[in-house]
Amino acid sequence: METGEKLAEILKQEQELQFEQFSHDTALTLGQILIDLAKKDSKSIAVEISKNGQKLFYHAMDGTSPDQEHWIRRKANVAARHNHSSYYIRLYNESKNRSYFEAFSVSPEEYAVHGGSFPLAVKHAGVIGTITVSGLTQEEDHQLIVDGLKRILHS
Repeated sequence: METGEKLAEILKQEQELQFEQFSHDTALTLGQILIDLAKKDSKSIAVEISKNGQKLFYHAMDGTSPDQEHWIRRKANVAARHNHSSYYIRLYNESKNRSYFEAFSVSPEEYAVHGGSFPLAVKHAGVIGTITVSGLTQEEDHQLIVDGLKRILHS
């Protein structure tokens, strides 16, 4: 799939995968869904779901390392800053043949332009937080979030 097609697909995901409302209990349910999906595929991940700056869910599975927390924070910073998934921002900057860090004058210590953080959005309210996964490839981190959102929103 071409970069332009991937960007369009991610934008469509961001528009479609929005909640009517989002509570602390919703974060718990979504977090558990993401963990269960990873377990089903024998993968080890760390997951964080934050709303309005408050961490509502965090879990690091066996087999993860403390580095995952650092990756989560940095990827979530990208999604929170741009109200787009970190994977979208990565592909967008690659399509422009530019360095994200230079274009936005940010530090790689604070921002990671790798897939795995997705904007947590509520219809008619906008982005209220982030859903972030670390431990797989950036494409797999992104896709796991998309699969989890589809499961909770279409159940």
